[in-house]
Amino acid sequence: MGRNNPKNIKAHNDKLHKEQAKEKAKKNTRAEKLKEITRKFNESKS
Repeated sequence: MGRNNPKNIKAHNDKLHKEQAKEKAKKNTRAEKLKEITRKFNESKS
C-alpha cells in the first residue's frame, strides 16, 4: 500500500488547511483586539 494515495493526500491537505485557518483566525482576532485598544486609547486621549 502506497503512502501517497489520494485518500492520504486529502487527509493531509485537510489537516494542513485546518491548521492554516486556525492561524489566520488567531491573527485576525489579534488585529481586531489591537484596533479596539487603539480606538479606546485615542478616545480617552482626546
